[in-house]
Amino acid sequence: MAYATSAGDSVGGYSGFAKFLHWLIALCVIAIIAIGIAMSNYEGPWSDSLYNTHKSLGVLILLLMVARVAYRLGHGAPPPDPTLEPWRRGASSTVHTLLYVLLVVQPILGYLANSSYGAATPFFGLFDIPPIIAEDKPLSGRLFLIHRWAGFGIALLVLMHVGAALHHYFLRRDRVLHRMLLRSIGGI
Repeated sequence: MAYATSAGDSVGGYSGFAKFLHWLIALCVIAIIAIGIAMSNYEGPWSDSLYNTHKSLGVLILLLMVARVAYRLGHGAPPPDPTLEPWRRGASSTVHTLLYVLLVVQPILGYLANSSYGAATPFFGLFDIPPIIAEDKPLSGRLFLIHRWAGFGIALLVLMHVGAALHHYFLRRDRVLHRMLLRSIGGI
């Protein structure tokens, strides 16, 4: 289904499956950022649970991102809204590409850091993913530092993405955000 813009052009929304992956990954990313901040600032009886949940969500995000990239390569995306200026399309494409790359690379970095620390990576208590590299604490420290900074980068990109979506919805009052909303709440 397409929505007719004021310019008379037709703008389609994303498929139901693409929307499902987007919102599921978004929830996981918000949760993992919050947990990452909490576990960095908390030491107590819940520390192990925070770390294990963070690691499990990282594995889940990687699996979901692989599915999302594969789906996107196979099905594409709707064309950009024709009312957007070229610089906005370029900025959007850059932020999306960086998010995709970091959301694939970040869990791999975390897994490598955790492996070089000498620890298995749990997946929601169902099973453990064994380390893939030998224990090397100095390497682990460097990888965890890169992982942390990449996390800050993801958080910044998420804020930019959400900010742009809200800008389109509240200030420009166009249908850009509606392309990713579920139809039951006004999506196209």
